[in-house]
Amino acid sequence: MKHIVVGLSGGVDSAVAALLLKQAGHRVTAVFMKNWDEEDDAGYCPAAADLEDARSVCDILDIELKTVSFSSEYWDRVFMQFLDEYRAGRTPNPDIVCNREIKFRAFHDYGLDLGAAAIATGHYAQLGKNARVRLLRAADRGKDQTYFLHTLDQSQLARALFPIGHLDKQHVREIAAENGFPNHAKKDSTGICFIGERKFSDFLAHYLPGQPGEIRTLDDAVIGTHQGVVFYTLGQRQGLGIGGQKDTASEPWYVARKEPETNVLRVVQGVDHPALFSRQLAAGQLHWISGSRPSLPLSCTARIRHQQHDQPCSVSAGHSGEYLVDFRQPQRAVTPGQSVVFYAGEECLGGGVIEWSS
Repeated sequence: MKHIVVGLSGGVDSAVAALLLKQAGHRVTAVFMKNWDEEDDAGYCPAAADLEDARSVCDILDIELKTVSFSSEYWDRVFMQFLDEYRAGRTPNPDIVCNREIKFRAFHDYGLDLGAAAIATGHYAQLGKNARVRLLRAADRGKDQTYFLHTLDQSQLARALFPIGHLDKQHVREIAAENGFPNHAKKDSTGICFIGERKFSDFLAHYLPGQPGEIRTLDDAVIGTHQGVVFYTLGQRQGLGIGGQKDTASEPWYVARKEPETNVLRVVQGVDHPALFSRQLAAGQLHWISGSRPSLPLSCTARIRHQQHDQPCSVSAGHSGEYLVDFRQPQRAVTPGQSVVFYAGEECLGGGVIEWSS
């Protein structure tokens, strides 16, 4: 019997993870993390309901529940970086940073301080072990979360457990229902890690006041105004407010480029406009899960966003520490600040942050 500390979010996935560990005979301690200060969010307190669900699950399982706040760590390590990236005109992925800095650093260390032999979460991922630990895709490809876990290292993965990685989501819900969990049909959480769902532009404007500017075509024609380039992302169609334009085609407009230095938003017409596609990108902050860089050039597959189908590519060394990723097929809306994550079959190899594309 091992002492396992499991992160219990109040959702069904982590609840079933705790159940499976208890059924396997382990001593399980559940920890509920509250990492966002909601005092300024009038009428928005999802953590209270999540904590109540976590308590109910622990009562059913007869396991201890601890609560902990990593609010300061979240603010310093995740949210400030999130804001800095938006200020620079990029579109960050806070879920990736949150996994690295909170769930598998702050929480990981907290669990070890409690005497845990391993740290468990409700992520959809699997592990393989030979001479090293391998991060493998979940059995449920539609729920696979390895994209968000690609920054983890060998020491973190060696102490990690993903108890539901071999199950599909429907089976997880059925197990929860069979065991009387009140959250068995609870909606999956979305939105920003630990912050949740809300109108994103309004939330971001609370921290980054908008700077209205011009919306221009690639030919430099002014066709509208925007509320601030930080509020838009490449490939975006909704929320542009430009609609049909005189003497232009009737196709919808999409964001093709953000120019924070001039506060200009560049747009094009048509979902398949060539300006929305790239064959090559440069990635920085590369992390290889194995702990060492593979031989380059590397033929593998990659994803530039969660739930994208794998795209065949070649990875090679670029200049100034960057890596160049060349795709067999052009990729739509390659977005600086997002991550490119590499795979070899079922194994997630690692990834990096997209710097630019062409």
